[in-house]
Amino acid sequence: TGNAGSAMAAYAARAGLDAQVFLPKESPAIMKTEAAVYGAHVTLVDGLLDRAGARSREQSAEHGWFDISTLREPYRVEGKKTMGYEIVEQLGWSVPDVILYPTGGGTGIIAMWKAFAEMEALGLIGPQRPRFVCVQSVGCAPIVRAFEAGLDTAPAWEDVETVASGLRAPATIGDYLILRVLRESGGAGVTVTDDEMRTTAREVARLEGLFVSLESAATYVAARKLRERGELRGDERVVAFNTAAGVKHADLMQSELPAAD
Repeated sequence: TGNAGSAMAAYAARAGLDAQVFLPKESPAIMKTEAAVYGAHVTLVDGLLDRAGARSREQSAEHGWFDISTLREPYRVEGKKTMGYEIVEQLGWSVPDVILYPTGGGTGIIAMWKAFAEMEALGLIGPQRPRFVCVQSVGCAPIVRAFEAGLDTAPAWEDVETVASGLRAPATIGDYLILRVLRESGGAGVTVTDDEMRTTAREVARLEGLFVSLESAATYVAARKLRERGELRGDERVVAFNTAAGVKHADLMQSELPAAD
């Protein structure tokens, strides 16, 4: 939806490389602007992430570009696995009980699972693993639906409806890997509504001083739901991922403000 594209554009600018970024037309304005300001060639595509990805692969094949879209190359997983290392290091080389992750492409779940396996092989941790929880929108939940149905892959979601752009992923190439992690870790899938995300984003800002994205707010909603269902204990250490700044979605959080005379 644009975060990876603008990051790639920044690295490409620093390295003196051309960058091609393909985004759905409905991506947040800041995502399009960031990539363009870095000098990338930005192409807006009708449809969602899957259509933008298809277009990028067509053009890459035609022009000989290197395709860095999700799980088309190894480096995204290698980069994102450092999240797993950082969690364990910051917890004094121990593993949390639960990790809640907002899931679009889901690379973070796959990458952290790899990190835990590497740390065990290195002797930094034992065989214990956190329970992974996939958090998606009720308007686009292909992984949660497949998990609950006992499927090994996730059929594409039709008629996507959610304001959280990072969760508008109707299909992902790593679906079978994400589902495997959820099951092997004894994890779960949780869906949340747009209204719950908006309300909770405001709550987190007021209580914690953190302006988080709607996708991030979804993990807080999921934690509350799991606690109410008795699937989280009060003594468990739970990591809820904040994957983006709320300022990137400020237009979705605007309020009517009084004007002074």
